[in-house]
Amino acid sequence: MQVHSFLHSDTETYTHVLADVQHKLCAIIDPVLDFDAKSGHTATSSVDEVLAFVREQGWELVYIIETHAHADHISAAIHVKETLGGQLVIGQHITEVQKIFKQIFNFDMSFRTDASQFDILTDDGDTLALGDITITAMYVPGHTRADMAYLAADAEKTVVFVGDTLFAPDVGTARCDFPGGDAKMLYHSIQKLLALPEDTIMYLCHDYPSKGRKHCPTTTVAAQKMGNIHVKDGINEAEFVHMRERRDATLSMPRLIIPAVQVNIDAGNFPQPEANGTRYLKVPINALG
Repeated sequence: MQVHSFLHSDTETYTHVLADVQHKLCAIIDPVLDFDAKSGHTATSSVDEVLAFVREQGWELVYIIETHAHADHISAAIHVKETLGGQLVIGQHITEVQKIFKQIFNFDMSFRTDASQFDILTDDGDTLALGDITITAMYVPGHTRADMAYLAADAEKTVVFVGDTLFAPDVGTARCDFPGGDAKMLYHSIQKLLALPEDTIMYLCHDYPSKGRKHCPTTTVAAQKMGNIHVKDGINEAEFVHMRERRDATLSMPRLIIPAVQVNIDAGNFPQPEANGTRYLKVPINALG
């Protein structure tokens, strides 16, 4: 097993490439589309670096895995699929998120809330085969109703892709104030992850390093239990929920939440062009935050 991590500097998001080198098979986890909110322009230069790397290795892309419908960046899954193929994977509870945001954005009846935009829907305990690597889905709601972590194991090691449940120990944990979020759920989801063997490597979806520290894509279960500022050993559910809800009340909405969510719940698809050939996104007024 190999994992290669690529930082999208504008959103501080990590895209990971998980590979069975012997069988030349890989999965791409949480790919990011470049998006300029000021102009509405999209670009693929960042994710194209990931795709070029996969091509250079001669690997076949089997899966494009989304840990959840992100609120801080737009998914590049459609571009990845059109370029290299692969099946698009997300947790089956994405249907709950689709229904919540269909109402917020007042989408018409043509917007599907059955997750049929995706190829594979996973639930807790489901497995995907990637050569000799077994990928096991772990349902970890709280940040959203649909968050999944993915445990990857072969004969040599086990790693876990945690999405937005946990950040580096000096950063803490995901916020829970988006529609459908729940701090109690997040606490119990994190406990599932912290119950993994302490030497398990955790691959982060984001890193927001404190001053003097460089970005890093990984941590370990042991490091989280010892030092996570929000949820290390000794912090109980009530303490965590109080901290999380109090902290969330001070946070502004992510810079890209409005474009990101409405695209990502539709598997990375932008709305169909209107009569003039231009695609448009909606901005709900006074509906978030």
